[in-house]
Amino acid sequence: MIIRTTSDVKDTERDVHAEDGSWESRRLILKKDGFGFSLHESTVHAGREVKVWYKNHLEAVFIFEGVGEIEDVASGKVHPLKPGTLYALYKTDKAVVRAKTKMVMVSVFNPPVVENETHDEDGSYPLTD
Repeated sequence: MIIRTTSDVKDTERDVHAEDGSWESRRLILKKDGFGFSLHESTVHAGREVKVWYKNHLEAVFIFEGVGEIEDVASGKVHPLKPGTLYALYKTDKAVVRAKTKMVMVSVFNPPVVENETHDEDGSYPLTD
C-alpha cells in the first residue's frame, strides 16, 4: 500500500517543472512504484500553453480546477476544458493545451513515467527503461 500526498512530493525529485515555467507535475505514482502506470497532479499556469505529443505514451487527463482548451493539431478542432472534463491522447495525437486560468488536473500515463522526464522538442517524454 502507498499513501502519499502532493505535500509529500513537493520539492522532491517527484516535483517536476517546465524550464519555461508553463507547467508543473507532482508525480504521485512512478514506474518504480510497480503499478504499471504513473499518476501525476499537473498544473498549467494561466495564460500559458503546452504542446504535447506523447508518441511513447498514452495519457488520460481529468481537469478538476480551472478552464482552458485543447487543440487537436491534425484537425485544428478546439475543445473546451473545465472541471469535470476528461481528455485522453493516443500516441498519434499532437495537441496544444491552453490555460485561460490556472488549470489543475490529474494525469495518468501508460507506460509509466520513470522519474523526472520533461517534454522534449516535439512535446513528448522519452521512453526509458
